[in-house]
Amino acid sequence: MRISTQQYFETSSTKYSNNYSGVVKAQDQASSGVRVQTAADDPVAAARLLMLQQQKDMLTQYNGNITSLKDKLTNEESVLTAISDAMQRATELALRAGGSISDADRRSIASEVGAIEDQVLGLLNSKDSSGNYLFSGSKTQTPPYARNNDGTYSYQGDETPLSLQVSNTLTINAGDTGKTVLEGAANSGRTQAPWLAPVPQTVPPTVNDNKVALSAGLVTSSADYSGKFADGQPYKLTFTSSTQYKVEDKNGTDITSEIPGNGTFDATKEGSSSIALRGVKFDITLKLGDDVAPGAPSDALVKDRTFSLESKPDTFSVSRTPSNASSAQLTGAQVSSQVDYASTFPTNSGAIIKFTSATAYEVYAQPYTTDSKTIATGDTGGGTTVTAAGVTFDVSAGPPQPGDQFSVGANTQKTQNALDTLGQLRRALELPADGNPAATVKLKDVLDTSIANLANSTSQIVNVRGSIGARGQALTIQSDENASIGIANTSTMSDLANIDMGEAAINLSLQQTMLQASQLAFVKISQLSLFNKM
Repeated sequence: MRISTQQYFETSSTKYSNNYSGVVKAQDQASSGVRVQTAADDPVAAARLLMLQQQKDMLTQYNGNITSLKDKLTNEESVLTAISDAMQRATELALRAGGSISDADRRSIASEVGAIEDQVLGLLNSKDSSGNYLFSGSKTQTPPYARNNDGTYSYQGDETPLSLQVSNTLTINAGDTGKTVLEGAANSGRTQAPWLAPVPQTVPPTVNDNKVALSAGLVTSSADYSGKFADGQPYKLTFTSSTQYKVEDKNGTDITSEIPGNGTFDATKEGSSSIALRGVKFDITLKLGDDVAPGAPSDALVKDRTFSLESKPDTFSVSRTPSNASSAQLTGAQVSSQVDYASTFPTNSGAIIKFTSATAYEVYAQPYTTDSKTIATGDTGGGTTVTAAGVTFDVSAGPPQPGDQFSVGANTQKTQNALDTLGQLRRALELPADGNPAATVKLKDVLDTSIANLANSTSQIVNVRGSIGARGQALTIQSDENASIGIANTSTMSDLANIDMGEAAINLSLQQTMLQASQLAFVKISQLSLFNKM
């Protein structure tokens, strides 16, 4: 086979170039210490290195998330600590207001409670360093709490806390919602004890003179209240003397024997005039007058006075959408059909009433979206009342217009946030009570309820702070785990990508020798011709 001069030169040039590239590559590997510089160097190792690099990048992001989470949780815990301190001060003020002080002193205390109320509202509406509200859940641009026209407060966020991923399998909540922080606190003031006017032929007066008073009651056991008290209400408590009473349930069954003391009390001794009825504690107060002697005279004044022991009815807060075309308001909300209310009204989330004409309206569960389904419909028929899912409202300030919307929140009395507790406490302290037995009884009820509810709210916040601590500990553990994985990844990547320097030196020497040999061979052979064979 003949080989032309051109073929020889091309072959030799290619071989020389390959040898030269081998030398350059060996020099690069020796100088950089990196064996796999391209995927062609080692396809299997290159694929593995790519996966490890991706994992390394993810670990960098996870560590950044951990740092961000720690900052957010530290900020949240600081805010919750301030809220707890504020509620502790409010509790101290409530205890002080229960002493023998004047209306003027209580008004002064009310001013400080009002300042605490504003402070707690501001803390709950705190923002993080990015300008997002801490306690609104995923609705980061919406203030979590707003004050309603009636002085109550409504939570405007959602129940979806933001979260960040800190490993392939672990996601940590970046904060807590207002629902978690405040809305779950149990309401101890879920009951009431209204005085029942006697029939004309009975001894007690037809108008309550408050000589015998019964507190509104405090829930001491939510389980007993839900499982026993609620089923038997309303109860009827009747005094048979100044030291004895009997209690009947809604069916007229005498249940006095269930109560510790079996219906006996002593109003002159502290702690001996309480009624512990199925998870609710009621206090008896007798103010018969200094001139009334014990025994028959006091028995005659107390005998046959009757009270109803029952749960408070649900209340409602209504707010109109600011963009409504009309100035119509929905007021005076009350349950008109217990069956429809229990089966239809969304007590947990609240409802939206949307008018489709001047009289027709539709009812939706919150949150309302374009895909929401109606839960009820109705028509005012030109009247001034709206009935939605068992709740009736009065229409005031003019008729509604098509497109008008109203947000309705239900307070089932089961829970009460600290803002509403502070508001009720402030308003109660602002009202005069000196020399007014009825007002004094109401004030004591509010003070007792406020102290218990503030304790419940504080306990709720303590639980949240405990959760923050647990998340912080989890972040610390995960940070250490990520660091360990990062070290292992770096070691593996080094083993795959880096070259042994001794091997690199031998390979470089070999490549240089091969290049020199190809140079010498090319020089020798290129000088040959046919004349050299003659």
